[in-house]
Amino acid sequence: MDKYKDLEIIAKNMRINIINMLKEAKSGHPGGSLSACEILAALYFKEMKIDPKNPDWVDRDRFVLSKGHAAPVLYAALAEKGYFPKEELMELRKVDSMLQGHPDMKGTPGVDMTTGSLGQGLAAANGMALAGKMDKKDYRVYTLIGDGESQEGIIWEAAMLASHYQLDNITVFLDHNGLQIDGTNLEVMNIEPIDEKFKSFGWHVIKIDGHSFEEIFKALDEAKNIKGKPSIIVAKTIKGKGVSFMEDQVDWHGKAPTEEEALKAIDELGGGIND
Repeated sequence: MDKYKDLEIIAKNMRINIINMLKEAKSGHPGGSLSACEILAALYFKEMKIDPKNPDWVDRDRFVLSKGHAAPVLYAALAEKGYFPKEELMELRKVDSMLQGHPDMKGTPGVDMTTGSLGQGLAAANGMALAGKMDKKDYRVYTLIGDGESQEGIIWEAAMLASHYQLDNITVFLDHNGLQIDGTNLEVMNIEPIDEKFKSFGWHVIKIDGHSFEEIFKALDEAKNIKGKPSIIVAKTIKGKGVSFMEDQVDWHGKAPTEEEALKAIDELGGGIND
């Protein structure tokens, strides 16, 4: 029996709901949302200390989606966890909806930080982790950054700060799918060797398959046991994961599927909304 079967079903449902909400909105970012489903499923359904009935619980673990354009994956996780009804997903990007194109901590239950300006989420997560240290709290802070985002200077300022203040209560995931809006990382601005760069800034670095729950949880356990330095989990992923015609295709960074494309994608994934 697959010990992660429940999480695999959750990740599948998240992918289906991402496709459905983007089809309905007729805009958004499928590629980098689909690539992060296992990571968020692992965090929200096993790893993080959270309470959907009390989203502002002061002692909760925090999550910051630094690559805020991938909001659909966060919304899918929050809805699946019970922060709000799944039907709300169909209101994505509509006027006055609580689910806007980028996460809004004032409008959406369970969103810990408003993000969208690339790189700033990691800096905000640092602030949460530093506050936890100062307040002698035992909560942990998790954040997800992207490949293209790792070209931003603020990422490296934040990396330097986290190391300087020995923020061992923060764990960063790099959704390392190799693509960004204008092409491959190699074409636009090579970020390699990304592991060595973070090591040189004083971080503990773990490299994994970002679609393997076994590797994700092993890395999370390792990060929790590291003292005196922050940890980053470099998760190799596939942009558009789970949908054959979206996988590893840069064109699907920021466009919504048509009705026909959505039906094909959902058929491949094996279901419909609210499964």
